[in-house]
Amino acid sequence: MTTATTLKLPDPLKARINSAAKAAGKTPHAFMIEALTEQTERDERRRDFLNAALAAEKETAKTGITYDADEVHSYLRAKISGKSTQRPRQIKR
Repeated sequence: MTTATTLKLPDPLKARINSAAKAAGKTPHAFMIEALTEQTERDERRRDFLNAALAAEKETAKTGITYDADEVHSYLRAKISGKSTQRPRQIKR
C-alpha cells in the first residue's frame, strides 16, 4: 500500500533533483523514493550499530572483560593478510 505525501521543496533543490534524476535516467519521483529509502536504511543501520555498542559497553561493565587494542589490531591485520595467528587474550579488569 502506498500513501500520498506532499513535500514542499525549495525551487533550487527541486531543480537539482530534476537534473540528477534525469542524469540517472529516473523520474524525479523515483529518484526521491530511492533517496528517502537509502537515508532511512542508513539511519536504521546507525541506530542498530549504536544500540549494539551500548549493549557491548554494558556487557563490558558487567563482566570486566576487555581486550588490548594493539593485540586486536595485530590479530585483525594478520587475519586479513591470511596469516595464521592466535586470538587476542582476554583481560579481566
